[in-house]
Amino acid sequence: MILVCGKTLGHVHANILGSKESLVSVMIDSGNGNSNLHALLIGIDFYLSNKLPDGCYYRSLSGCVRDISHVENFLLQKLGIPPANILKLTASNVGAAEPPEAPASWPTYGNMVAAFQKITAAAKRGDQVYIHYSGHGGRSVTMLPEIKGPNGLDESLVPTDIGNSEARYLRDVELARLLRTMVEKGLIVTIVLDSCHSGSATRGSEAQVRGSVATDITVRPTASLVASREELAATWHHFSNGRTRNLNGGSGWLPDSREYVLLAACRASEAAFEYAFDGREANGALTYWMLNSLEDIGPGLTYKQLHNRILAKVHSQFALQTPQLEGDGNRVVFGSDHKQPVYSALVMAVDPDQKKLLLNVGQSHGVRQGAQFAIYPLLATDLEPPDRLALATTVQVGATESWATITRLAKAEIEQGAQALLVNPGSIKLVRSIRLLSQLEENDPKSESERAALAAVRDVLRGAVWVEEVAANESAQYQVAVSKTGEYEILDRAGTPIERLCPPISVHSRDAAARVVGRLVHLTKYHSVQELDNNDPRSPLARKLVVELAGYQREYDPLDKPEPIPFETRGNVPEVRVGEWLFLRIKNISTSILNITILDLQPDWGITQVHPSLPESFVPLDPGQEELIPFCAALPDHYQKARDVLKVFATVGTSSFHWLQMPALDQPGTAKSVLRGLGSSPLDQLVAAIAAERPTTRNLNPAIYPSREWATTQVEVQVRRPNPPALAVS
Repeated sequence: MILVCGKTLGHVHANILGSKESLVSVMIDSGNGNSNLHALLIGIDFYLSNKLPDGCYYRSLSGCVRDISHVENFLLQKLGIPPANILKLTASNVGAAEPPEAPASWPTYGNMVAAFQKITAAAKRGDQVYIHYSGHGGRSVTMLPEIKGPNGLDESLVPTDIGNSEARYLRDVELARLLRTMVEKGLIVTIVLDSCHSGSATRGSEAQVRGSVATDITVRPTASLVASREELAATWHHFSNGRTRNLNGGSGWLPDSREYVLLAACRASEAAFEYAFDGREANGALTYWMLNSLEDIGPGLTYKQLHNRILAKVHSQFALQTPQLEGDGNRVVFGSDHKQPVYSALVMAVDPDQKKLLLNVGQSHGVRQGAQFAIYPLLATDLEPPDRLALATTVQVGATESWATITRLAKAEIEQGAQALLVNPGSIKLVRSIRLLSQLEENDPKSESERAALAAVRDVLRGAVWVEEVAANESAQYQVAVSKTGEYEILDRAGTPIERLCPPISVHSRDAAARVVGRLVHLTKYHSVQELDNNDPRSPLARKLVVELAGYQREYDPLDKPEPIPFETRGNVPEVRVGEWLFLRIKNISTSILNITILDLQPDWGITQVHPSLPESFVPLDPGQEELIPFCAALPDHYQKARDVLKVFATVGTSSFHWLQMPALDQPGTAKSVLRGLGSSPLDQLVAAIAAERPTTRNLNPAIYPSREWATTQVEVQVRRPNPPALAVS
């Protein structure tokens, strides 16, 4: 029998063959489901006329309600929450004068406070409470200057009716009190905030920011529906350990506390973006990659592990958005301390002639074209790789059903009712799309020069193989524009100029368009390496490679015993200064010898193998063995601050990752003769596909390669130069 949420599938077996039941009906029992988990979901796309005194305003969004719908589907269908345990407040933007939902369901200040209080009253001691907010974040003059100071600010959730000067924000000091009430009752609390405080204008139409560019100085009512001023002040003092000023670093939403888990979209100084990741419909970056990562959920997944995956995914697409984890990161996701059930879809129909399968999952379950599923017999008990019947890749995705093509088939026949386990939510885009972005009005004297410069890039793109110009109705990974000073700019999908592309390329310089396209190809390959991941949750190596930044030393001699100082946890990305030593701890908790290779994804857009030293390809690490590896922090010339990514590969076989090395941007390539005699294994073929001079396919599917034989993880570190010494005053 297959255990599903503590029940067996025996009583539903006869009903699923040939049927089109929803996934939830076979994943959970038809009774109470996961009744000890309660959820409050808030999504706001519609903001009423809301110009602030300085002329700024909260513009309506397009992906927040969709975020909430996807989260709700996950909670219902994957975790089995009874619908009665979900409170939902949404304001959809359909182009009308007000949201189509009933006013009682609008996310106004009063409705949000009431929903927090209702879910707190409904949950019992020991229950879990999950809160998810997608919408604008804002800053306003504090309601507690005696605590935060006369110039203090409150970070706030922005209600749909904030355009009314009598409307109130749900402020951080109130949010802290609402969470404190839950904790005092003995509830296990997780809160996700897909929004930001310091939004900025975006360039192009690829992404929107969930925040305002200004602080709201409107004089608003300060009487709280949450608690008295004295209670709010006492709670803030409790969570902040006596620090009375606004706290810097981290997400900026709440004082760091071990009493709850907070997952926020970005740092306090950054922007939270929403973007059409599937090319059609916008989602918040945090929500999209959180749900994408949770598809890989397995035994003992912690919030720290979840955050590491989200951080890597978001940073590969939005350099200026750093998701933050605060609170007890070692807590198991959704509070589970036992082995999680295996959540699988069903094979509803088999077309042996076309080698295709119909699966009962689709867009409503977060599945996209290119997702990979491992197929197992209906009565398989463990869903381990040796029992796989096939691997299948989705090629036609509907709302609730998808057709998948069999890409690797074992000897056994696939029958209707077989299990389909998601092993990779999608593929790495090898060929990336480019939008040529015009920024000048037709009557601007410089517009003709801009059009000529973009046309030159368009001509070069026609002959390129790694990048291509995007169609008007599709989303782009990169954008190319011409600056006001007559230089080419490469922007990310949010319209932010990509940093450290030096020197600038004048539109009038020799081979300018070809050099710009060369940079786009280089960035494409760099980001493909950054996104390379093994998503198979049932691989024997899943979560068997432990990698963490152990700390730093200001002075260190490799002949001495390391004594690293632990990093401060706020901000999540540790920082070291040039000349200091960074220590990376790697531990093998698998039962196999793992061969370790470390690549440094450098701030100058180069990739170098930093462990072991060339020409060696790897160093073995025995089961249970731990190694502490020192690195001396450095920066390229003329850099004051930048970020490095250390990507660690572990393999069972003897593979090489030399192929993934790249020179710094605009530098000559290095010879790859060291690879002679290597490359015969499927894993080497996977690596070579990314490093090839011409892409072998538009999208690379890592799950097709033997996922039981390799694993990878990565960490980030910020490096800065020491501040210059202050001049002595005589």
